[in-house]
Amino acid sequence: MVSDMKSEIFIDGVWRPGRGEPFHTRSPVSGEETFSANAATLEDVESAVLAARRAQPDWGRRPVSERIDILEKYRDIILRDAEKLARLISRQTGKPLWETKTEAAAVAGKIDISVRAHNERTGDKTLSAGETNSRLRHRPHGVLAVLGPFNFPAHLPNGHIVPALIAGNTVVFKPSELAPAPGAFLAEALEEAGAPPGVFNLLQGGRETGEALVNADVNGLLFTGGQRTGAALARQLADRPDKILALELGGNNPLVWWDTDDRLAAAYAVVQSAFLTAGQRCTCARRLIVPEGADGDAAIAALLDMTARVIVADPFADPQPFMGPVISRDAAERLDREFASLIGFGGKVLHQPTLGAAPSAFFSPGVIDMTKADDAPDEELFGPILQIYREPNFDAAIARANATRFGLSAGLLSDDPQHWDEFRAHIRAGIVNWNRQTTGASSAAPFGGVGLSGNHRPSAYYAADYCAYPVASMESETLSPPPDQPVGLL
Repeated sequence: MVSDMKSEIFIDGVWRPGRGEPFHTRSPVSGEETFSANAATLEDVESAVLAARRAQPDWGRRPVSERIDILEKYRDIILRDAEKLARLISRQTGKPLWETKTEAAAVAGKIDISVRAHNERTGDKTLSAGETNSRLRHRPHGVLAVLGPFNFPAHLPNGHIVPALIAGNTVVFKPSELAPAPGAFLAEALEEAGAPPGVFNLLQGGRETGEALVNADVNGLLFTGGQRTGAALARQLADRPDKILALELGGNNPLVWWDTDDRLAAAYAVVQSAFLTAGQRCTCARRLIVPEGADGDAAIAALLDMTARVIVADPFADPQPFMGPVISRDAAERLDREFASLIGFGGKVLHQPTLGAAPSAFFSPGVIDMTKADDAPDEELFGPILQIYREPNFDAAIARANATRFGLSAGLLSDDPQHWDEFRAHIRAGIVNWNRQTTGASSAAPFGGVGLSGNHRPSAYYAADYCAYPVASMESETLSPPPDQPVGLL
């Protein structure tokens, strides 16, 4: 049985304390300590990478069926202990229990999906027959480092880890220091499933540990997180094209609401898009675009009514809330300042957010009209803040939607199929939804964006692409001379 809370690092199949300074995480609900550990030092990082390096040749040579067998056991362990994992995530992040149960289920579901993706996108194939065969095979990179985010501390890193292991790589994983405990949970589950020593290694710590891992002797880095950190990683590896770098970053995501009869359904889709997970999803809608005039007024009125109904409370409350706190008190106070800065740019407050009493990290939804604001920043405000823009026509709405350096997700709420045809043809984003929340994405599809939202290596179903590299071969069992005399030879 996976333990409830393990705070050590895991290297070469052995659990032991990190050798660095202690660090702690605190409940975003109460401020009470929820995790305490010693960070991994540079020496710990080097030990983990060396263990992964030693283990990789044997792991990579095993038939893929053997690797899948271990990961299927891992899946069954996650399913067995899903309730425990969900509660652990809720305690660390403040997300409601109903939501963390879906995250635990997604962790288990990733195995079967990743097996299908591996077979479809990176399996072995014979491309032609005859005396000479053209063969396509895929090989693992070697040792891959994974840096995880806090908002989905189990599901998102797991989306890198599982396809990497299936492909024959070994992994060194550092969870976010804001939500480190679920990473230890995954490590214990893989250990119980029979992953050989060194195949999966866990490091705990903050920025210094992460930087040491990036600079270590790894063959690639897989990162999900904020744009600024992603850009810093790209700079750090700018002179290392030999290292694969897969970045899944955030967005200043637009949602266009135009010509809908059912305003209640549309308002619910907006709230789901903007405020799910306390606005801490990279696909959350940050900008809502509506028509000028009466239709826009009615849409905003319906949205504000729905926003007022959002329950913000403890993740274990009964009845369950729509959302809990943001990840930390620091994050909540930053969001409060960011909302105030939008007012300073000329925004008109439509729904004032509330910062909860310290030491909690509760921050209720905020809605602000930025139509007449000057020079508002094109930034991802990672929390429950929704900016509204009014536009005179649909072409202007699309132009407003595309007025961003990012390009992760975008959505259209409209009853008009012609609007949808125009929207999907002109919008610049990797995830584009129609009459669905922007936070909805298929696990059987790629997940990623353009612009500052990534580096064109989408994750989810396409993670298989960056976890292995293709090897093309021309093969013949016999060596024979050409049928005709080669040109230029006597």
